[in-house]
Amino acid sequence: MSEPNGQEALLSAFDRLFERAASKLHLECTSDELAEAKRHFVERYQDALRLVDQADLPAIPDPVLARMEEAIDQLPAAYIAAQVATGPLALYVQEAMRQVAVRAAERRMVEHLANRADDRYGGH
Repeated sequence: MSEPNGQEALLSAFDRLFERAASKLHLECTSDELAEAKRHFVERYQDALRLVDQADLPAIPDPVLARMEEAIDQLPAAYIAAQVATGPLALYVQEAMRQVAVRAAERRMVEHLANRADDRYGGH
């Protein structure tokens, strides 16, 4: 059997690293939960995965994957919790910034229209 490459190799590495991260967090995930996590990974990185397939990259060497697993093992629990907490806050801040940008655009539009107003007859 040939060694996986491209997207297949990255998804295999994802499985291995997901299992390590779940173990670090003392989580027991069902095969359905793993499949759902992998689906989210594929959706988020589909363009990169397509490029990896086109480049026909080989599988990630085992020593490299082992170093990635060690990095997961070394993550402090507080760092992991901070990453999880950041997601919802980032979405909130993004929406708030969108609202600020809309208000600023509305102000600029009113100012622009006011500056263009015809004042030949006293500006009323």
